[in-house]
Amino acid sequence: LRMLQVKLIVTGDDFGYCPRRNQGIVDCFLAGAISNVSLLVNGSAAADAAKLARRHNIPIGLHANLSEGSPVCEVLKTNSSLLNQDGFFHGKMGFRTALSKGLLNMSEVKQELKAQVELFHELTGHLPPHMDGHQHVHVLPEVRHVFAEVLEEYGIQYTRVPIEPGLHNCDWIPPSLMDFYLGVEEDSFNTVDVFTKHGIRWPDIYIGLSTMGRNMSVSSIRSAIDSAVLELTAKAPQSRTVTIELMVHPGYPSVPPVGGCGEGPDDFSQSWERLHELQTLIKPELQSHYKSRNIQLCSFKDL
Repeated sequence: LRMLQVKLIVTGDDFGYCPRRNQGIVDCFLAGAISNVSLLVNGSAAADAAKLARRHNIPIGLHANLSEGSPVCEVLKTNSSLLNQDGFFHGKMGFRTALSKGLLNMSEVKQELKAQVELFHELTGHLPPHMDGHQHVHVLPEVRHVFAEVLEEYGIQYTRVPIEPGLHNCDWIPPSLMDFYLGVEEDSFNTVDVFTKHGIRWPDIYIGLSTMGRNMSVSSIRSAIDSAVLELTAKAPQSRTVTIELMVHPGYPSVPPVGGCGEGPDDFSQSWERLHELQTLIKPELQSHYKSRNIQLCSFKDL
């Protein structure tokens, strides 16, 4: 593996969620621990996040959100299939249920995705170099086609396909969560052809489900990277450069009522697990591991 060059994109998700999340993500970036961020344009601190990205020159893409909080498209804020009876998005599982019952209007999904790209452009001054989905909604049936069309329309080249190599061996993940992850994985497998057909690209390796929150440690990141690279190079021994995206969620815990995407912050955002991720990512032994393995941190535009 000595000869192998690894390009690692460490993406801090949910930028714009609240001021404390923004601060944690910026601190992580300035410490050299993350190299890329994904912006929630309907987050309560999205405008502030865009300013911070500009000030610190942080590579930024779009974290498309159809499941938490409120839409950004004016026409969809009042009467739309994307909303529950309280006038908010259906939620992580609620969205999936509504979709499976055929209750979601795909032209409204497309309208909202385009409105989020437009708002991203307005906030940052440029189109997103990469665009993925909050709570992995972008790989769901039907949504994946609309998502791919929007990326192709705007010339957004990169996305995320959450198929994690060592996921099945992670016996520390509780069964209920593992069921959700395996669903995401299955949806991702079924999305590959769709994204490929639309000329969309993504890194060779995705990591992030097995290392989320309390499960993150220097050794969990290290072994996830090492085993994924080994597995990939066994399949394609001639490859010289391997690209990886590590999805992370660092931040200081949200303090209600501040934060969220319209409804206030969720439990994961208020928990100590965000801070735990931040503290793990900035550990010097992680940085020195990257150096020893010829791993170079970068963003999507460096691929």
